[in-house]
Amino acid sequence: MNTETDRIGTHEAEEDERNANILIWVNGRLTPRAEATVSVYDSGFMLGDGVWEGLRLYEGRWTFLDEHIARLFEAAKAIDLDIGMTPDQVMDALEATRAANAMTTDAHARLMVTRGVKRLPFQHPRLSTQGPTMVIIMEHSRPRIPRPVRLATVPHLRGLPMTQDPKLNSHSKLNCILACIAAEKAGADEALMLDVHGFVNTTNACNFFIVRRGEVWTSTGDYCMNGITRQKVIDLCRANGIPVFERNFSLVDAYGADEAFLTGTFGAQTPVGEIDGRVIGTGRIGPVTERLRGFYKTLVMP
Repeated sequence: MNTETDRIGTHEAEEDERNANILIWVNGRLTPRAEATVSVYDSGFMLGDGVWEGLRLYEGRWTFLDEHIARLFEAAKAIDLDIGMTPDQVMDALEATRAANAMTTDAHARLMVTRGVKRLPFQHPRLSTQGPTMVIIMEHSRPRIPRPVRLATVPHLRGLPMTQDPKLNSHSKLNCILACIAAEKAGADEALMLDVHGFVNTTNACNFFIVRRGEVWTSTGDYCMNGITRQKVIDLCRANGIPVFERNFSLVDAYGADEAFLTGTFGAQTPVGEIDGRVIGTGRIGPVTERLRGFYKTLVMP
């Protein structure tokens, strides 16, 4: 049985004392961390009514910035939320926060937009009369994942788009949080979630890939966040002669994989060592994953 001290997560980062004094963007003001607050009537706090993006800073550059900002605006449009700024103004706010915190590399930003402050504590969007609310949290953040992660399959699914579309980066993450709790109760680091048909889909926080006989497989993308890093890995496979397939596959296929890894903005490519107690490959990072890491590093730090 894994001990509590042996637990890790896919967003493990080195401790950095500078983060105690960061400035956080809150509606146009750069505010010390201890003073950065939003109203208890904010629709994001009250109902999870908002959208967000996570971004990484490498060597002075926000990786795939245009794609992240475009996805933020697409998500806002999908939920009928007016951000109240242009994409260029949002990027200017991101840059102002970076400059104020003197960050040059190995930083992570969480850019959040909610429907704003409500006049009554109820659901209807028209009650959000002050807003939107925009917050940018930016931290010094160097990933520290000391070993391949362990996954546990959970009963929580990524559902159909007519309930809550899993392609939406929304503040409403309770389904994924419950999946994460179930995985932790099972002694794992993160949850492996299936789709509505029982095929392997994604984890509670990252996209999931396996490698079988030199081929890279990931889900169809119909029931998961179609991550930007996910797409970059698919593109890198195609550009470098690695067979890659977006397809349905089962837990049996995953258990018998030679390698498995996760993708996400924070960790890039994170190796998976176990699924449901079964060792994947050697239990260490595999050669195809290592190769893709090298290609990706060249992509983000040319």
